[in-house]
Amino acid sequence: MFRSLVLLFVSLFAGQALAASPAAPGPTPPLPVPVPPMSPIGAKSYVLMDYRTGQILAEKDPDERRAPASTTKLMTAYVVFQDLKAGRITLDTKFHVSDKAWRQGGSRMFLNPGSSVSVKELLQGLLVPSGNDAAVALAQGVAGTTGAFVSLMNAYAKQLGLANTHYSDVNGLPEPDLYTSALDLAKLSRAIITQFPEYYHFFSEKSFTWNKIKQYNYNKLLWRDPSVDGLKTGYTSEAGYILASSAVRNDTRLIAVVMGVNLPKASSEQNYINLARVSEALLNYGFRFFSTHKLYSAGQSLNTARVWGGAHEHVKLGLMRDLYVTVPSGQYRNLKAEMTLDPTLKAPIAKGQTVGEVKVSLAGKPVAQVPLVALEADPEGNLWQRVRDTVLQWFEHK
Repeated sequence: MFRSLVLLFVSLFAGQALAASPAAPGPTPPLPVPVPPMSPIGAKSYVLMDYRTGQILAEKDPDERRAPASTTKLMTAYVVFQDLKAGRITLDTKFHVSDKAWRQGGSRMFLNPGSSVSVKELLQGLLVPSGNDAAVALAQGVAGTTGAFVSLMNAYAKQLGLANTHYSDVNGLPEPDLYTSALDLAKLSRAIITQFPEYYHFFSEKSFTWNKIKQYNYNKLLWRDPSVDGLKTGYTSEAGYILASSAVRNDTRLIAVVMGVNLPKASSEQNYINLARVSEALLNYGFRFFSTHKLYSAGQSLNTARVWGGAHEHVKLGLMRDLYVTVPSGQYRNLKAEMTLDPTLKAPIAKGQTVGEVKVSLAGKPVAQVPLVALEADPEGNLWQRVRDTVLQWFEHK
């Protein structure tokens, strides 16, 4: 059986001790900000996600399968980043530009057939002007053929748990069996930011010049909002307009994905500006009505537990990773944390061993639930310690 112990209220999360006697009256705290529903934004599906916690703050048909258009290139970049991180290639590695890459239609980097181009330049051509030719050159350079590269894309999609995603090309040009969802794009964006911070800067570049042709990033949010640093747009007549974006304000990062955005007939430039406005409205909603807080640090001692038959009577307990929660603005002080642990822990205890869990709730609703672990090892005690604890346990449970 596990026993439940109330640990701390949120004032302790901030490193403050509860007063032994009532504090002197102070100013009345402001009332919590009510969270209204997200207003219609003209997207057929969308997701707003907190980066640190993965919590969904707003959504509409998040799992609906839709054509991804050029947001396919997020996974193309992800596969290339994997090879870079593994050391199989470097940013200076040069790939041959095949006739197939050169002949790609749609948005292009304007590669020359037969030339050799560095991975860095191909990534810039992939992510700034959304070059379909760059996508094919990268795929062939990494995997030999685009077909083999697509297999890698689908394998990584499965690893990331993208349940509503399947790829059939490397650039997002319309193909049968090519689809993704707003939630999957948010998950993929989060994985890119988390796993490849050293390459994430490519997504914030506003322009790129190749072959004496200067092209500008289709993500107009990079100009409209200085807090935005990525990620990728997409458009085909089948998919409509798509944007996966991310922004950081006051140490909080949000990821917004809008798909199938309905836009009035206008120039391509104006449509991408309008697309940015739609995504910006979603980001502004999240930053206005939600906030993310760090409750506990990894390795921070939250409590101690009695260990029976151990070399040490007690072990320190805590978390393996930092614990963040996302809550409506003004609700931070209403959080409640509770710990459950086994009252009969027996040695040996390994460092990092799960011995219970920490639950965080707000107004009775769960916010986070993470394993409680031993922060130190406690090997089995000597004969005297084991006999002593056996006797003590007998009296305790008598």
